[in-house]
Amino acid sequence: MDALREMMKDKKRIVIKIGSSSLQHAQTGDLDYIKLELLVRELCDIRNQGKDVVLVSSGAIAAGRKAVHLKNTEEKTESTIAVKQACAAVGQARLMMTYQKLFGEYNQVTAQILMTKNTIVDNLNRYNAHNTFSELFNLGVIPIVNENDTVATYEIEIGDNDTLSAIVAALVDADLLILLSDIDGLYTDDPRTNPDAAFIETVPCLTEELMHMGKKSTGSSVGTGGMNTKLQAAVIATKSDTDMVIANSRDLRVIHKILEGESIGTLFLKNPDEGFDLPEFVEGLNR
Repeated sequence: MDALREMMKDKKRIVIKIGSSSLQHAQTGDLDYIKLELLVRELCDIRNQGKDVVLVSSGAIAAGRKAVHLKNTEEKTESTIAVKQACAAVGQARLMMTYQKLFGEYNQVTAQILMTKNTIVDNLNRYNAHNTFSELFNLGVIPIVNENDTVATYEIEIGDNDTLSAIVAALVDADLLILLSDIDGLYTDDPRTNPDAAFIETVPCLTEELMHMGKKSTGSSVGTGGMNTKLQAAVIATKSDTDMVIANSRDLRVIHKILEGESIGTLFLKNPDEGFDLPEFVEGLNR
């Protein structure tokens, strides 16, 4: 077993991000309860090992859109802020209700935390958020985090949950961030269009060449993050002293396999930067 992967066994505080496309049936847009149940079981097992775990979960807008019978199209009315926020208001409640029911089957208590850019940029808000997470960990609770899409506008939005999950990892001093998506990890090019794209198993340091590999696209109509957002998340995580893994959510049992040291996905090694200013970085998002 690779020595770098062996270190995954020692991680004590893990943030796991799962995207919208990983939680739904592609054909209908309805929640995939089999995958949700497996996700919940994996997270509860991590918690039962005495580790702290945070779930950053997408899916609120998509769930709300489905509930109010809006088609998943690119029509102008679908993309308005008001429509998205209304869908988020409906979908966040439905998504959290589903999570609480599933976690409840394992007697696991969860908490909902909704964040905006101001949660990090404002010193008092950031301090209070850190204290809230810390106390939830002390209580054995699994926080479920999402951006507060119901109120977030362009000026105060973080924008995607890849970035949000890295911000959360930095905020809670996580040992490891796992990004679960519809791709196996980082390639030299988009493997969906270039069959010669080579897989990159380990990234010791983020270079300009690697950052240029990010594509401003996503393989799903319900997601918001492509590889460029995952590389941005890697910058935040690694500079904040957190290792990061990008892995495919096709089989959610990859979570415990990663934590057992198996060579799955792309591992980005932490490169702590004392000069990295998280609030300043977040303040600059979407500018």
